Amino acid sequence: QVQLVESGGGLVQAGGSLRLSCAASGRTFSSYVMGWFRQAPGKDREFVARIMWSGGSVYYSESVKGRFTISRDNAKNTVYLQMNSLKPEDTAVYYCAAGSIWSGSAARYNYWGQGTQVTVSS
Repeated sequence: QVQLVESGGGLVQAGGSLRLSCAASGRTFSSYVMGWFRQAPGKDREFVARIMWSGGSVYYSESVKGRFTISRDNAKNTVYLQMNSLKPEDTAVYYCAAGSIWSGSAARYNYWGQGTQVTVSS
């Protein structure tokens, strides 16, 4: 059974940093795309960043480019999202997802974690 477990969320002041982790288990993810999405109250789920597990190609949304970095550790089967220069508008529940198509659409991802809350105070 596929499991994605996020951790690392919390409360941080504007300008601060957090690192989210997504531990993946239950299958081989070498051909998968791993994505981070977020959802703020009253808003749709929004694409943040994605990475090819094999090869490491990355892509970011314009709203986080230059501030967030996605990476993976193959040995630990874990994907990370390093978030720097955080802003209050980054406040959301952050979700890790896995899919087989290189896409920023949430509908293209088959597996999802439970989410971790990130709150940025001004």
